[in-house]
Amino acid sequence: MKFRNMLALSASAIVFAAGAAVAQDQDAESTRENAVSRVLGTVTVTATKKANVENVQDVPVAVSAFNSDTLDALNVTTLESLSYSAPNVSLDDVGTSRGTANFAIRGLGVNSSIPSIDPAVGVFIDGVYLGINSGVVVDLFDIDSIEVLRGPQGLLFGRNTTGGAVVVNTGNPTDEFHYKVRANVDGPVDGDRGGANSTIQGTISGPLIEGKLNGKFGIAYNSDAGYFKNQFNGDNHGELQATTYRGALEFMPTDSLTFLGKLEYSDSRGDGPSGQNRSYFDRYSFDFSINNPGLAESESTLGSLKTDLDVDFGNGVITNIFGYRKYDGVSSGDIDATPFTLFHSNAEIAQEQFSDELRYAGTFGKADVTTGLYYFEQTLDYTEIRFLPTVTPAGFYGGGSLDHEVFGVFANVDYSLTDKLIATVGLRYSTEEKSADVVYIQPRPACSFVEGTCDAGGTNPFTGGSPNGFSDSDKWSNWTPKLGLQYFWSDNVQSYALYTKGFRSGGYNFRITDIPIFLDYVDQTGSLGFDEEEVDSYELGFKAQSEDGRIQVNGATFITKIANMQREVNTSNPTGAVVQNIINTADGSIFGIEVDGRLAFTDSLLGTFNVGMMNAEYDDVFFDLTGDGVIDSTDLRLDMPRVPELTWGFGVIKDFDLGSNGAVVATANFQHRDKIVYTDSNFGWVQPADMVDVNLTWETPVDGLSASIYGKNLLDEVQVGNDTQLPFPGPLSTGIQLPYQDSPFAGTFSPLKKGRLVGVELTYSY
Repeated sequence: MKFRNMLALSASAIVFAAGAAVAQDQDAESTRENAVSRVLGTVTVTATKKANVENVQDVPVAVSAFNSDTLDALNVTTLESLSYSAPNVSLDDVGTSRGTANFAIRGLGVNSSIPSIDPAVGVFIDGVYLGINSGVVVDLFDIDSIEVLRGPQGLLFGRNTTGGAVVVNTGNPTDEFHYKVRANVDGPVDGDRGGANSTIQGTISGPLIEGKLNGKFGIAYNSDAGYFKNQFNGDNHGELQATTYRGALEFMPTDSLTFLGKLEYSDSRGDGPSGQNRSYFDRYSFDFSINNPGLAESESTLGSLKTDLDVDFGNGVITNIFGYRKYDGVSSGDIDATPFTLFHSNAEIAQEQFSDELRYAGTFGKADVTTGLYYFEQTLDYTEIRFLPTVTPAGFYGGGSLDHEVFGVFANVDYSLTDKLIATVGLRYSTEEKSADVVYIQPRPACSFVEGTCDAGGTNPFTGGSPNGFSDSDKWSNWTPKLGLQYFWSDNVQSYALYTKGFRSGGYNFRITDIPIFLDYVDQTGSLGFDEEEVDSYELGFKAQSEDGRIQVNGATFITKIANMQREVNTSNPTGAVVQNIINTADGSIFGIEVDGRLAFTDSLLGTFNVGMMNAEYDDVFFDLTGDGVIDSTDLRLDMPRVPELTWGFGVIKDFDLGSNGAVVATANFQHRDKIVYTDSNFGWVQPADMVDVNLTWETPVDGLSASIYGKNLLDEVQVGNDTQLPFPGPLSTGIQLPYQDSPFAGTFSPLKKGRLVGVELTYSY
């Protein structure tokens, strides 16, 4: 009842705010900077890697940038939250293991939790690229800004960012003493669901040696009682205990030299996926019943050291960013998503990476120059264990081990042809090498790549002497060009035209379960791995705002040509449960339009909006996507996965100045995303979603103290992380698999995400 009363209060307040705000008079001028003014403030971006950060409105890049004020206003707690704040962007959790990113931008992404697939959307934290998707979708705290770049970013951010890049900048140490504490609790409105989710975060920052050394320390703790109810035993499901520690030091030995070091450690322990079997439960419900609650445990260490040296040469800056990450995780999931033991799966992963980027940025007359070197290496060990007791009492073991090395050199020049016209020319050369040991996932004696007990050589006695696996290596080299023109019609209006190319390197499948299909692919291609994916992107865009910044409209139209598309093709198989082949399947094209902006109706009322439209089609298909044994027009007519035809949304921020009683800030946001196909065969799909979030914050008369009440997903939309076909038909099954337009599936594994919830939050900042 308390949650329902809170929901009613917050919804009523938002409706009142939207209706009364335009008519409200601003009788008295306040010295307080209100919420609208904070959001309207200049947003700077680091994405161009120039000597100085730039106004987001001045860069010829399609980017949605969120500073700390905007993130607070939108109540952003994870990267996934931004899926409903930008056009043509989907930052989803894959669902099979908590925290695994399944990001797609402009229709380009991955549909897999196999860690040997490189991300199509690169995630960079404090300038450090994360080499795998595991452990990416975690709680955010103490964030200075987030930049979501749409389209290939292969020049400045390297290979494997064919879809886009998500740039996260955590808070830096301050030269004045500052601390902030935030605590919140939220949970489901429906009493038939699980329990509360609570978080407490704190940071403290300030000078350690005046003018020379600043320090910062933060800690965040999250305890989730589990949002869902497991009908198998009535227990809450989705439980989580997670802790993150973060420290930073900024050392300034001279006026021209700065060292900024950051170190983060996180530990997470929780349940496995809340999987729903669609042949047992309606896909628009939150009902599920599993006899294996599973687990998801991980530890992660992330460190960076950034060095900036101001130099007279070109009045520029030499920057070096060294990065390190170590990630270890184990997981277990009830993949059949039934109260029976049909298909349970465990996995373990260990990854370690090092990277270093050395670059120079400076100005020579009419030319802004950015150039540099980049090095990246990682090791990756992955073991998967499948239990299929109806097939065999023996466990299925397999996986792979990978050594991965990247080297790149890049240069970009922005040259002012006139005072208003700027030409961009850029080029990057990259080489990338991968060496892998792969063991087929088959019934076999227990082994582990993490512990070094799996052998890719020899034969498997459990299967009559078939090969255990293979060892192989491959190398790719590419030139990545960028050409662009930017024209400033005035100080506040610009347009740009851009061509760029991107590559996603090939690699090896660590989840080979159907050896005949794999060997047939090897015979066709002559390769034990899959080949690289190539993307050509053509974009026209504009950015415009009024003189006072109260009106802002940005837009872009793009055509993306994808060659040798990398896909994980999912099919069901009675002996292996799920067959997941990583294949170069097709060439395709994606055409899209996106517009976003904001409008300050008054000094205290701000509206925001975004619209994204995409149309995707295959140009050529060279793999049997439908599984009917032939490659024909039926394959060519399939919908391309992860491409919603339409996304759109709007929001309002209203500030009520209460004088000596503080202020109330009300926000409301609505976002729609069309249905998307999840599998290449079109047998799996994710239903459309209409997301409504609201927030009501009282900025109390006590300076720095605020209290909030908020609601998320208030329409109680059912969301899923993926839609994987299984050979286990249930009572709602048709017994056969048909495309999503025609019929339900024979059996489907679909991890659920949280539905409607409301919460309260307290924040104190000094």
